[in-house]
Amino acid sequence: MRESGDLRFLLILREHASLLAAARTLGLTPSAVSQRLQHIERGLDVHLVDRSSRKLRFTEEGELLCQQGLGVIEQFDTLLEEVRSRRGGMIGTLKINAPLGFGRRYIAAAAAEYQQLHPEVDVVLALSDQPLTEIGERFDVGIHIGELALSNLIGYTIAPNARFVCAAPALLRQYGVPETPEQLAQLPCIALRENNEDGTLWHFKKGRTTRSVRVQPKLICNDGDVVHQWAREGRGIIVRSEWDVAADIASGDLVRLLPAFKLSDAHVIALTHARKGLPVRTRSFMKFLQERFQPLPPWRQPPQ
Repeated sequence: MRESGDLRFLLILREHASLLAAARTLGLTPSAVSQRLQHIERGLDVHLVDRSSRKLRFTEEGELLCQQGLGVIEQFDTLLEEVRSRRGGMIGTLKINAPLGFGRRYIAAAAAEYQQLHPEVDVVLALSDQPLTEIGERFDVGIHIGELALSNLIGYTIAPNARFVCAAPALLRQYGVPETPEQLAQLPCIALRENNEDGTLWHFKKGRTTRSVRVQPKLICNDGDVVHQWAREGRGIIVRSEWDVAADIASGDLVRLLPAFKLSDAHVIALTHARKGLPVRTRSFMKFLQERFQPLPPWRQPPQ
């Protein structure tokens, strides 16, 4: 006996006490019912039903299996009903994983507000600088910035996000404003090393032309906040996401460089492990995020 269906089959036999009646209920022929019963008995190596007369008589072992099995089936059905009710309601635990910087600035507040709107949902937010594909612990929603390496995760766009080359005004007064991407190789730059990506090779597009520049950074860090702060202090030129530097560009603390040359976008996406069968709380949270960042995300809204 390998599945609950065998137990249900035996309970139907016991209820009807005849092969013919059980066959009608199951939508099978009497011979098919008999063959399945024989298969179950062979699997257990136990005689369960005496078929010597027209009426089925369960042996002591068969009766024990049915009596105990009924409780098992009832518990199993109760469990399934609970799972279905949880899937249909805003209840349970929602596990969210997000990058450190973006998570602190945007996802933490969103997660707390979502939990307040849905008190029966427990929110667990984990901030990490590890790529989602390398995180062993399962999450319900993962927030990712930029392109995703090959994986079986399903992505949903949350918000648009470009990437800019930036520097502090003080550094530009000292070294001048670069006019082409190639000039960056001769200027002090800062590299961010994250998601196992090569942070020293910067790719630009202008029309149909692509240019790649290998910068020679004197400062490298795996923390975006540190890289951002170094740039504000005039220590080098950086490539950063729009969400992180838009306010500094608007205030003049940083200057966007080479606006005619486009870097690849790094849109904000939400990731799940499956496309179908997601709990309501998971689908609801992703919709909540999309509505929160649309029609314009905070970094594209005019200063208040």
